[in-house]
Amino acid sequence: MATASVAFKSREDHRKQIELEEARKAGLAPAEVDEDGKEINPHIPQYMSSAPWYLNSEKPSLKHQRKWKSDPNYTKSWYDRGAKIFQAEKYRKGACQNCGAMTHTAKGCMDRPRKVGAKYTNKNIAPDEKIESFELDYDGKRDRWNGYDPSTYHRVIDLYEAKEDARKKYLKEQQLKKLEEKNNNEKGDEATSDGEEEEDDLRVDEAKVDESRQMDFAKVEKRVRTTGGGSTGTVRNLRIREDTAKYLLNLDVNSAHYDPKTRSMREDPLPDADPNDKFYLGDNQYRNSGQALEFKQLNIHSWEAFDKGQDMHMQAAPSQAELLYKSFQVAKEKLKSQTKDTIMDKYGNAATEDEIPMELLLGQSERQVEYDRAGRIIKGQEVILPKSKYEEDVHANNHTSVWGSYWKDHQWGYKCCQQIIRNSYCTGSAGIEAAEAALDLMKANIARKEASEESPKKVEEKRMASWGTDIPEDLELNEEALANALKKEDLSRREEKDERKRKYNVKYKNDVTPEEMEAYRMKRVHHEDPMRDFLG
Repeated sequence: MATASVAFKSREDHRKQIELEEARKAGLAPAEVDEDGKEINPHIPQYMSSAPWYLNSEKPSLKHQRKWKSDPNYTKSWYDRGAKIFQAEKYRKGACQNCGAMTHTAKGCMDRPRKVGAKYTNKNIAPDEKIESFELDYDGKRDRWNGYDPSTYHRVIDLYEAKEDARKKYLKEQQLKKLEEKNNNEKGDEATSDGEEEEDDLRVDEAKVDESRQMDFAKVEKRVRTTGGGSTGTVRNLRIREDTAKYLLNLDVNSAHYDPKTRSMREDPLPDADPNDKFYLGDNQYRNSGQALEFKQLNIHSWEAFDKGQDMHMQAAPSQAELLYKSFQVAKEKLKSQTKDTIMDKYGNAATEDEIPMELLLGQSERQVEYDRAGRIIKGQEVILPKSKYEEDVHANNHTSVWGSYWKDHQWGYKCCQQIIRNSYCTGSAGIEAAEAALDLMKANIARKEASEESPKKVEEKRMASWGTDIPEDLELNEEALANALKKEDLSRREEKDERKRKYNVKYKNDVTPEEMEAYRMKRVHHEDPMRDFLG
């Protein structure tokens, strides 16, 4: 109900209102009409049909659900393409220097660049374009068909119809040409009877009739007012109406599932029945037989070829995909035949031999063979040593033994030259002697190095002079002066520890005697000495 009044109603009025709404929903009562005379759908919920109180709508209406506030500035019109408004006879100042139009400049001119512009020739002045500006709404900006003229689509239809007519005409001419050539070949000699000529003419006429029927068979007709809609690909219906529908073959609920939307039944509805008496075996039977299987193989080949980098797509170019698939099959069969011929040339063909051995023909012999419980031969047949798949007794690179005939230090090698490098050239006994000499030399060098490390050279410690350089060998220190320097060094260190005894006027001397330097060196703290904290 679309009434907007919310006045108080009695219980009886409320019951009558509900009954009226139910009658309208059931179609027993006419639908409610709005201000414009349009019927209101009775199934619309009340919260949608009821207008807000501030609109003060006295009559039922659905205007509050529509866009009732429209902007007058918005428009749905579009540009007038190719329209011209004025064409001048002389060049005007500020116009395009190329064509002479006032609506654009030379930079934005879409005409062909002239050798001499209209500014200098005053000839062939182009007309001014019609420039329009529209203010489109939200839908108008996003309408992809805005400005499209539907009347121009007839050109596309005419183009396709012309192509189809030309194709039909060409096919008809080709078929008639082939038929006439065939009839001319059948005539033979010139001395043919008139009756045979009449029969030939009749054949040509029959061929024309059959060909026209075939062309009509491919014609597309549209269905009108059907549930399926659209157009049918052909007029012919391939199913005979007298046949029993597939969903009526087995009425058991647990039988094969039937999909009414796609009209498909994949499984066999009568799996226990005699196959000779059944005409329908399920849709899967048709998918795995006939041309459906070939089509599936074609799709698989196109997918695999596309994954391997070929520009091939079954839906985009089906003819190309089918042609490539046929060429692939031809190449595959050719490769198979070549492989088969190669194997037959190498091993022979037992099927072509004239005489077949009796053992192979009968499959039995008088020879007695005894086996143990593990299946090994004990008596009656020589034990055949299994052969390796690798080439045996092949000596490469001048070797006289095979690879693996020599083993040393967990490595394989050649026994003839004792080399452990694969595919190396054989050096014989000279190489063995050279390798042993190199090994002896290496062992001697290692022993000499170890001996030099065990007895290292003693490095003489050099004494430093007072000024930091090496002490000369003829330097002699005065023992009495050294003792005084040591006492003086101890006294200065004690004064440094006690800040109260430090004097204000400190005098430094630049001349340092070797005894004083030796006393400083003996008394200074060695930070790398682990016993420095226990020294006085």
